[in-house]
Amino acid sequence: MKFTCQRERFLTPLLMVGGVVEKRHTMPVLANVLIQASPEDGVSITATNNEVELVAYIREIQVHQAGAITVPARKLSDICRSLPEGQMLTLEYASSKLDLRCATSHFSLATLPADHFPKVENESSDISLRLQQAKLKRIIDATAFAMAQQDVRYYLNGLLLELNSSGLRAVATDGHRLAMAGFEHKHDLFDDSAEDTTVQKIIPRKGVLELAKLLADDEEAICEVLIGHNHIRVLMKDYAFSSKLIEGKFPDYQRVIPRNSDKKMLGDRLLLKSMLSRAAILSHESYRGVRLQFSENTVEVFANNPEQEEAEDRLEVDYAYEDLQMGFNVAYLLDVLNVIKDERVEVALSNPASSALVEGVDTKDALYVVMPMRL
Repeated sequence: MKFTCQRERFLTPLLMVGGVVEKRHTMPVLANVLIQASPEDGVSITATNNEVELVAYIREIQVHQAGAITVPARKLSDICRSLPEGQMLTLEYASSKLDLRCATSHFSLATLPADHFPKVENESSDISLRLQQAKLKRIIDATAFAMAQQDVRYYLNGLLLELNSSGLRAVATDGHRLAMAGFEHKHDLFDDSAEDTTVQKIIPRKGVLELAKLLADDEEAICEVLIGHNHIRVLMKDYAFSSKLIEGKFPDYQRVIPRNSDKKMLGDRLLLKSMLSRAAILSHESYRGVRLQFSENTVEVFANNPEQEEAEDRLEVDYAYEDLQMGFNVAYLLDVLNVIKDERVEVALSNPASSALVEGVDTKDALYVVMPMRL
């Protein structure tokens, strides 16, 4: 195997797929990336952790000799990063080593055979969708922060993708907060008699985070989403993403969305975010609790910690109901305010023991539920 290309053309996809490689791995080959080269198809770089697989394609590249080999991902990316910009790289596999040459630099890396590299099973797909990458990226970015991390309820350690006759929706929850976002999408997967038909698939956390990095904000960029019984594939121009799905039943998230809120607060998102950020500095480091006091056209925030330090702040808002006092994890509120793009937000409330429902005032394409806490 031997090919030549500009440093940046090789480094960018290498860094992208390198995010899949785990620092801790059960097999030595999982620390490697698979490099395949052919004069007809160019060069592909593949990484996997046995759950998520990512392939990057470098086309229109000068391939002198076809072949395939695996090489340590971190060492290769560190070497390429350290080389001068704009230089040409030559990679050649010979005598069980991968030689990399650039100007006056020469590196020789250990390899493992390509046939040792695991492949994600190429299972047939039941569902195929063509989507704007920007729309898919939007709903992932708007909800992924609420996924659980290493929860014993394994089905929470991922993102629910829900497809029905009207469109696509993403939902994530860790049991303390819930995020939901979606968009309309016309397709012919369900006939008119199947209005209530819904397909639900749970993508694991690692796959969600890597997919979000790949998707472009460009309105013109299209991706093909292929969904099978236990896998999902997303095909883009220069990348192919594959992930196994989490088996299990996602909770009935509709039951936790407040429906009977009788109070609403409207306020400037950035001002509210700034106020909470300041109060968070002196909140308890462990549970991050703050107290919010809602009164006529005003919301006040109070925070304190075991060092007897206190924070108090006030913001003018639109609120015309009786006084209400509630406790929240301030980090959860800030996460929501960070992903909402509208200038103003609406917070629906009912009583100190009920969850708050947060939405943008203008778009209404996402909603967030934050449970209260006792302080």
